[in-house]
Amino acid sequence: MSTAPMRVGVIGVGSMGQNHARVYAELPDVELVGVADTDADRAREIAASHGTQARSRAELLDRADAVSIAVPTAHHADLARECIEAGVDVLVEKPFVADPETGRELADLAHDRGAVIQVGHIERFNPAVRAVAEILDEQEIIAIDAQRLGSPRERTIADNAVMDLMIHDIDVVLSLIDEDVTTVNALGAEENRYIDAQLRFDGGVVASLTASRVTQKKIRQLSITTRECWIAVDYIDRSVAIHRHSLPEYVERKSGMHYRHEGVVERPMVDSGEPLKEELASFVDCVRERTSPLVTAEDGLRALSVARRIDRLADDRMEAEVR
Repeated sequence: MSTAPMRVGVIGVGSMGQNHARVYAELPDVELVGVADTDADRAREIAASHGTQARSRAELLDRADAVSIAVPTAHHADLARECIEAGVDVLVEKPFVADPETGRELADLAHDRGAVIQVGHIERFNPAVRAVAEILDEQEIIAIDAQRLGSPRERTIADNAVMDLMIHDIDVVLSLIDEDVTTVNALGAEENRYIDAQLRFDGGVVASLTASRVTQKKIRQLSITTRECWIAVDYIDRSVAIHRHSLPEYVERKSGMHYRHEGVVERPMVDSGEPLKEELASFVDCVRERTSPLVTAEDGLRALSVARRIDRLADDRMEAEVR
């Protein structure tokens, strides 16, 4: 195995891409060989901040072993194909692609060329989510509830609330429940800036997901009801709380007998690592070792398929109300 630094680059250095550049510049045994962006001034600014060069896309692909693609979704497929054909492995920010058929063609191309494609569903690398996945190994899930409210205000958003916000939780739920989705329902408000969706899986598990750009508080929470406990996850502070039942009892006090039913709350230790750093370090390892990523193209397509079903249902019902 080569001991030379992995040569990486970033295509698109907007609000998300600039963070990819930052993290790559911080990772050990990794060399950020350049960034590319249609805004040349922006590319030079970000490159200077991280000790690298602004390059044309062709020059970047000639120098890099792997790149992150962090541009608007409409351009993901064309850029990913260009990278794969140039022999460069790719991490494509979520959502994977705009069109599922194009995504399948990309996955097939990557397979044929022996290329690595990782899809940027960052919450899979959130230490709290990884902790919960281990806890659930011995639990029977009944229901999941996810809330992702209050869109980031510091960036321009081309994708809608489902594709930009809810798709994170769709991917997490699908990763926790290895079953087919049999039923999807969805309603939207405020021109679908607020979306509520319900999923049912073929084993009977139900999931409720809410995404909002109009809620005036940033909330990123996940809760899971199992046969034995209720698990609460906060994505923002990366915390996990496991609520278990205790037996009700009568307690004798000076004032007489009192009924008590207290719950037991466990707070497992959760790593404090930055999810993006964990994600990009994992991508680099997959490229170096030629292994399959945690979030594959197939995972990205599965999340996209469910997201599109939710989006269509919400749109159809909004149009029906207008008529």
